Amino acid sequence: MKVLITGGAGYIGSHTIIEILESREWEIYSIDNFCNSEEKTFDRINRITNSNIKNFPVDVCDLAQLQDAFTKIGKIDGVIHFAALKAVGESVDEPLLYYHNNIEGLVNILKCCEQFNVPNLIFSSSCSIYGNVDQLPVSESTPMARAESPYASTKVMGEEIIEHFSKVSATKCTCLRYFNPVGAHNSGLIGENPINKPNNLIPVITQFASGIIPEMYVHGTDYDTRDGSCIRDYIHVSDIARAHVMALEYSMKQNKTFIDHINLGTGEGVSVLEAIIAFEKVAGFKLNYKIGPKRAGDVKSIYSDPKKAKDLLGWVPKLGIEEMMASSWKWQQNLNNNG
Repeated sequence: MKVLITGGAGYIGSHTIIEILESREWEIYSIDNFCNSEEKTFDRINRITNSNIKNFPVDVCDLAQLQDAFTKIGKIDGVIHFAALKAVGESVDEPLLYYHNNIEGLVNILKCCEQFNVPNLIFSSSCSIYGNVDQLPVSESTPMARAESPYASTKVMGEEIIEHFSKVSATKCTCLRYFNPVGAHNSGLIGENPINKPNNLIPVITQFASGIIPEMYVHGTDYDTRDGSCIRDYIHVSDIARAHVMALEYSMKQNKTFIDHINLGTGEGVSVLEAIIAFEKVAGFKLNYKIGPKRAGDVKSIYSDPKKAKDLLGWVPKLGIEEMMASSWKWQQNLNNNG
């Protein structure tokens, strides 16, 4: 079976490749132009799995290049589409970049799925589509509030495009709405390593703890939450990767073209300050962080109702916040020592 992963050198894409190589006998291909990832990620995958991955360094916004890659791969049984820009703050500053990259890239992937008769598509969506909700936890039937950032808007639009596409296409489509992926592979050899300044909390924590970035700010401690900081549903990236594999297998067994929207989360909210405390516990030292103003585009509190993922896919997250922090710190220390 041939599976194509777009954004294969990215954070979740690389962990999904590893999950497949370690648990399934599938033939894996990647598309990644390294705009926010590193080519040596594939060397790291090889060290963990002893497998070489064929990557096409293609921009998904370039339809001709994308069609050429699909042609060279041949019959594809499933596409897992990760390739997108994902930083909330950056999307506020550069909205047109996000609308161009995330929407045009998805449309081109769907065109290729139709042209090359790809039977299954898994789309990387996000909990950010729910906005500032009135009730928690968030289930798939929770009414969506206004998207708080251009990034979130691209995911809302992406899901709508996929639903319309599925009504006229034979491709079976699934949208996975995940909450906050963190952590690293248990080997410590691969994890989140943004090319640019990190925007997500855990890389900020580990880089600050390593002295790579000089200051760390908690963006707002006056939210209407239990300790004043934002609350998120942090979930280990290896659990997220496993869910994508299970979702693809589930899709293959179905006979309808639009499968479902499925939340991926632990069902437990962790505040920014609680996440910092968890890191300090596993690392064995305190962080001298500062309190800063609220950040544009941030939702105050969100966490998942994971029941649907359990019922449909049989998926249950296995790793907790301290394991997320310990694996992230192990990965950062490996980067500090080996680059």
